[in-house]
Amino acid sequence: MQAQGADLSVTAAEGVDLLVIGAGMAGLTAAARAVTDGLSVAVVESAPDVGGSARFAGYAWTAPDHATMDAHNPRGDRPLKRALVDRFADGIDWIRSIGVEAKDAQPILSFGRGHQFDTNHYVDTCRRLIAEGAGELLLKTETEQLLVEDGAVTGADVRGADGGRRRIRATTTLLATGGFQGDPELRTAHVHPHADRMQLRSNPHSTGGGYRLATAIGAATGTENAGFYGHLIPSGIPFADPADFVDMSLYYSEHALLLNLHGERFVDETLGDHLTTMALLDQPESRGLLIADARVFRDWIVGSYVEGAVAVDKFALAAKRGGRVGLAGDLDELAYLPEEWGYDAETVRDAVRRFNEQVTTEAGPAPGRALDRLPLEEAPYYVIDTVPAITFPFHGLRIDDLARVLDGDGGPLPGLLAAGSDTGGLWDRAYAGGIASALVFGLTAARTAVAAAHLRVPA
Repeated sequence: MQAQGADLSVTAAEGVDLLVIGAGMAGLTAAARAVTDGLSVAVVESAPDVGGSARFAGYAWTAPDHATMDAHNPRGDRPLKRALVDRFADGIDWIRSIGVEAKDAQPILSFGRGHQFDTNHYVDTCRRLIAEGAGELLLKTETEQLLVEDGAVTGADVRGADGGRRRIRATTTLLATGGFQGDPELRTAHVHPHADRMQLRSNPHSTGGGYRLATAIGAATGTENAGFYGHLIPSGIPFADPADFVDMSLYYSEHALLLNLHGERFVDETLGDHLTTMALLDQPESRGLLIADARVFRDWIVGSYVEGAVAVDKFALAAKRGGRVGLAGDLDELAYLPEEWGYDAETVRDAVRRFNEQVTTEAGPAPGRALDRLPLEEAPYYVIDTVPAITFPFHGLRIDDLARVLDGDGGPLPGLLAAGSDTGGLWDRAYAGGIASALVFGLTAARTAVAAAHLRVPA
């Protein structure tokens, strides 16, 4: 039987070993690996092109070992964390094996290790491998429902841009639609009540397709209040194109101060801009004042955030685009912030002065500064009014370390896999590499599908 009522206008059933719903990093990785291993594959993508948000990335990185992963992501699902760390090197080997250069390992953030690679070259190469392996790619095609027979997922009904509908049967079906960050309703339900305030720092086609398909047949989800991956951006500046996702992200906040509308620090900024971004969403109006001095400007604003990355003067760019930015010649000038910004200027000045005094004491400031304990005392001061932007949520479909989607009792839903940002449980108010996760669990899904195809039973 089917999970939901079928429309009898569906064309005759067609069968493949692996049906992949979503053609981003995870889905293309799984499909390319599967056709390389001899499986028949069909890929369904709602967007007019492949790649998803992976086209805007440039690194695959994660924690280098289990101890580091546990220290930085203590509440994440343990089997998933271990799988990501243990299989990451194999993922880099796979990238290189298909002719895409992955550069030597380098430090990422304060704790990670990773490799720079051309993600556009990678996804286009995966697409070519799928075509050469006689795989089918259906663009601008929506998946209407999963098919369920005798308790196992056996494919899906899809609808093309012309309205034509097809039933694709599959031994294994993989959900890799990229998360639900493009759907404000799901964001407010599962990320934060104010998540609809955030700009979307990703492709607009990831609107929860995989999440809805799986939950309609009883898939487990989680975890709640797990947060999201994103970065601080200047307030009031809409993204003009995908290049802004990097150029407008204020990574240097790890070395600056962030004050809320009351002129208070509320987080240890040095633990990572991506964590500070989650914390800012909880603050009044989800808005904060980011303050850097000349040292931070010199070393981190106009310097490369990661070795090999193109340096962009984010302060100058924000000013050019009409953001709320200010330059104070000395500490006292911070007391002349524009009133319409909504901050008490003297409170802001006093907060920076107090931080500079506290950071040199044994007790230190509160909240603490785990990494950069230097004062901000080298004029001038660079000020930007900031807000959070979302790339993808950490809430999603629960999977095991074979990429099998789990049901409410914790057992696998036969025939159904998930990978990439459709999944939840790996990250919980923490993050160590979305591209790495999509790569590793995309390859894992392919291996699970290969095993199922050889056994001729659902994964």
